[in-house]
Amino acid sequence: MNTRRPEQVLRAWHAIKQDEVCALLEASEHGLGRTEAARRLAKFGPNHLPQKPPTPIWEIGLRQFRSPLIYILALAAVVSAFLGDVKDAGFIAAVLVLNAVIGSYQEWRAEQSSHALKKLLQIRASVHRDGEVREVPAEEVVPGDVVWLESGNRVPADIRLLTAHGLESDESLLTGESLPVSKDANWQGEESTAVADRLNMIYAGSIVTRGRAKGLVVATGTATSVGQLALDVLAESGGRPPLLVRIERFTRVIAVAVLSAAALIGTLGVAIGGYTVTEMFMFAVALAVSAIPEGLPVAMTVALAIATTRMAKRGLIVRRLTAVEGLGSCTMIATDKTGTLTCNELTIREVRLPGGQTFHVTGEGFVPLGEVLQNNRPIEPGSCPLLQWLTRAGVLCNESDLHPNNGEWTWHGDAVDVALLSFAHKLGWNRESTLDSYPQVNQIPFEPEHQFAASFHRVDQNVSVFIKGAPERVLAMCSESSEGAFSQSALESTATQMAAKGYRVLGLADQQLDQPLTSADVPTVPAELRFLGFVGMIDPLRPGVIDAVRSCNEAGVSVSMITGDHRVTALAIARDLKLAEDDSQVMIGSELHEKSPEELSEIVGRIRVFARIAPRQKLEIVDAARKAGHFVAVTGDGVNDAPALRASNIGVAMGRSGTDVAREAGELVISDDNFATIVAGIEEGRVAYDNIRKVIYLLISTGAAELVLMAMAVATGTPYLPLLPVQILWLNLVTNGIQDVALAFEPNEGGVLQRQPRPPKERIFNQLMIERTLIAAFVMGVIGFLTFRWFLPEEATEGQVSSARNALLLLMVLFENIHIGNCRSETKSAFRMSPLRSPILLIGAITAFCIHLVAMHTFLALQSWGPNRSL
Repeated sequence: MNTRRPEQVLRAWHAIKQDEVCALLEASEHGLGRTEAARRLAKFGPNHLPQKPPTPIWEIGLRQFRSPLIYILALAAVVSAFLGDVKDAGFIAAVLVLNAVIGSYQEWRAEQSSHALKKLLQIRASVHRDGEVREVPAEEVVPGDVVWLESGNRVPADIRLLTAHGLESDESLLTGESLPVSKDANWQGEESTAVADRLNMIYAGSIVTRGRAKGLVVATGTATSVGQLALDVLAESGGRPPLLVRIERFTRVIAVAVLSAAALIGTLGVAIGGYTVTEMFMFAVALAVSAIPEGLPVAMTVALAIATTRMAKRGLIVRRLTAVEGLGSCTMIATDKTGTLTCNELTIREVRLPGGQTFHVTGEGFVPLGEVLQNNRPIEPGSCPLLQWLTRAGVLCNESDLHPNNGEWTWHGDAVDVALLSFAHKLGWNRESTLDSYPQVNQIPFEPEHQFAASFHRVDQNVSVFIKGAPERVLAMCSESSEGAFSQSALESTATQMAAKGYRVLGLADQQLDQPLTSADVPTVPAELRFLGFVGMIDPLRPGVIDAVRSCNEAGVSVSMITGDHRVTALAIARDLKLAEDDSQVMIGSELHEKSPEELSEIVGRIRVFARIAPRQKLEIVDAARKAGHFVAVTGDGVNDAPALRASNIGVAMGRSGTDVAREAGELVISDDNFATIVAGIEEGRVAYDNIRKVIYLLISTGAAELVLMAMAVATGTPYLPLLPVQILWLNLVTNGIQDVALAFEPNEGGVLQRQPRPPKERIFNQLMIERTLIAAFVMGVIGFLTFRWFLPEEATEGQVSSARNALLLLMVLFENIHIGNCRSETKSAFRMSPLRSPILLIGAITAFCIHLVAMHTFLALQSWGPNRSL
């Protein structure tokens, strides 16, 4: 994949005058000719973003072998084969292949589930070519093209506006700001102006929600703001999952410990036991190969695969197996606001009439499910005429559409207009029937310079005008209110109070005209209006997100909200989430601009709400949190979130509303776009990590018991080794080879979300596991050695030695079958945990023991036919 930056010069186009922009691009307001457009397309390349192709199955399979533990096992297999121990080498090779097959299948299936890659710019654009407007594929748009935009269009490239009429765009995928941005072609800013505040620019990937415009293409493909973020995602190496970090540390420790122990035992055998150097070298290698937990990769892969399936049932798609445990280990979640914590759909929450009556509205998003409450009691539709007048104005002065379709609600148009219709539906209003009763005769479209929109309708035999707009503008046009008394200053104070709550406030008014009006007339700006009231709307929280944030806090995981939205809006949402109480607990991007990495690390530790944050600043916040010692999970849905998703330890992308770039950057994808699903992921991740620790404890403690057994035999000068290498291999196969995989199926012990996350620097082999391993190894090893000596006469024959070894082997099988009960929990006694809770483990233990009994009696029968049989 080619990620080379195009030959386009990256400039602060928003800070350059229009005529200079045209000169720099060698273009004009009349567009390009076809020949020149073709030349520029050949020079700059197609207008599309870099995109990673689906990972081939062979690469997924190769990735399963990139682990230090796999390297050690492969080396052990090579040494075994070199020494002629084909059985050991073949067994280890089979383990490695099985691990790769299981892991490859799980990751391939996850890739297929989450891989909905479509090019972001697969759209068509209206461009001015050779003096006429024509539609071309967006990939053929080039710098210097003049593009025409209207409501509903997706913007094909970064465009400097030449003219704009009532233009608003949804730039949430780029800036994270939930509200549409009003554009002004005549505005000009400084080079340092944030993307969200560049009013004379409209960016690739954003959507025109209202109005129309003509603009000059200044950047295409990877030179666009979206393209620059995509390149950042591809260039960022990314954080490493916590499990991978811990497993690498564990592998290094185990490799040193096992090799040192085997070497020590071999040396003691030669120095004290009287064995030959060759004999003890072969035995030490065999012991080291057997003591290395070769079953761990398979068991760990199975544990992660089980967790992957459990997560999928709860709405999480896992794209990398090692990321399964990541959510369980994370200590901080840096989450986007728009579309992640909130619905990304405006909802009217509060209505205030001129006389002070206040109504609260329930429901989330555009779907009109909810009630209108007064004094916490639902009101009956039509019971308040003043509220009905306000609702009628919102329905008539409206250009959107909201209606049911096959059992689901669909909508089209500006978010503010759709929110007004949703509110009206809750009071029994319908736009189509309302227009039939009050047909439209004229209108004044919304223009940023006017700050209002007006719609003229026939009411009975007269014409009335219905207005919506900015509170201060609407109030200035009014001379009375629906309740008679009118005080502009008092009403402005009410609007200010509503805005302080984080609401986007809209004023509504109406008036009956004295003179007739037709569609052919040019309407004048209305005056002497009747003020109807205010509506306060906000992008509401998703259902269940408050409980999810509280559960995260109880689980010891801090939640930080990072958004491109305004400070007041961010604070309003943060108050609902209990992340912040006042403005001092919110920090905006301009305040972070010149902070040093050390200062930023300190800020990340105490501030939980970051507003007006640019994408690169979000990346800096995540890096600072990682440097401060956090395992960081980042959630997001927009292109602006992708660099931070990639840089985090665990990236969690939204699956339904998220962009392809964001999903490609994340290791986990939430299929239902619900932040609450993350809590389920934390729980399943911790269960997976618990089960991996159980498997490790079983494998290491039983391997250590074998080392203790052999060390005691060699150190005391026992003339015969308690177990032969093939018996050690059999012991590992018949017990660990079954039980370790069965342990991976252990269910949730309960209470995992009530405990704190493990410290990021804590090793898998921590103090608790060391203590438990030493106790278990000493008990099994010492009792096993004493039993072997008790069964072994002073002058033992080969048959008696073989019988003693068989008895010891049976005892070790029994030990390890019983020991799995201790491995089921780090905090609960085996006697307090019913074996019926883990039917797979119970069946595995019984099966392993039966296999050994059958094998033992079979070989005992064979032994009676030959003197040198031993198992």
